[in-house]
Amino acid sequence: MQADVTIVGCGPAGLQAAIHSSRKKARTIVVGHPEKSAIYGHEVENYFGIRLINGDKLVDVGVNQAEEFGVKVLREDVVKLEKTETGFRLLTDHDTEVMTKTLILASGISRAKLGVEGEKDFYGRGVSYCAQCDCNFFKGKTVAVVGDESEAAFSALLMENYASKVYWITGDLQVAKPLLDRVDKSGIELIHPGKVKRIFGEQIVTGLELEDGTQIELNGVFIELGAKSSMELALDIDIISDPSGMIKVDSECMTEVEGVFACGDVTGQPWQLAKAVGEGCIAGINAAKLAKGD
Repeated sequence: MQADVTIVGCGPAGLQAAIHSSRKKARTIVVGHPEKSAIYGHEVENYFGIRLINGDKLVDVGVNQAEEFGVKVLREDVVKLEKTETGFRLLTDHDTEVMTKTLILASGISRAKLGVEGEKDFYGRGVSYCAQCDCNFFKGKTVAVVGDESEAAFSALLMENYASKVYWITGDLQVAKPLLDRVDKSGIELIHPGKVKRIFGEQIVTGLELEDGTQIELNGVFIELGAKSSMELALDIDIISDPSGMIKVDSECMTEVEGVFACGDVTGQPWQLAKAVGEGCIAGINAAKLAKGD
């Protein structure tokens, strides 16, 4: 699949970028799940010209607008991103390959928590929310990846290259078949259904306990509850976020890598709809201009 502009993230920032990119006559693809946007399920009352609107409706209308302008929306998760000689290559959890001239990262920064005993206490001491960031610390060790979606599957496959043993604990498996097939062919031990009750240890993590009472001795727990974030995808192409996970952009919303733009929550506060939409507009216009050589 070929594109001039590919946007990772299907929330207000990504959809606004898509609308402006497509209106510049650029072939535009959006990859992501609208219902996973941070605004979905919330009421909006502080956006110019709108007294009150449901976030679900706002995003759904945005998807329709984008599609009416010719944008192709792929309701899939990006699991791999890399540079090519002519731009960038994306691979999704459905094994869809997208070759694109420019790229916009707009999938947000939120890191969902399990909310179990020991999770907060052992953060940075065996508990991690980013396998790609911390994989090197667990070479030859035993780890568990916790999560139901593509990020968990991809992280488990990644950790198999580093850890001596990898468990994948999932309660409600929601992974596309091509990705699940890769897990089935690996040495990963799938625990399904399984739900973590607590994470325990002393100075560092030494194990976890499931709700059925099963205890697993291990050295690390990777909590991966959604899709890969913009921060993690940025690492694939050598963009380093700041310590808080923010990606630095210039006045055109371009990152330090030529052809890669970012907009929305991942560029920093304020985490507001107005900022996300404004940056989406800027990123979409400039990515299309660069892709088309305007």
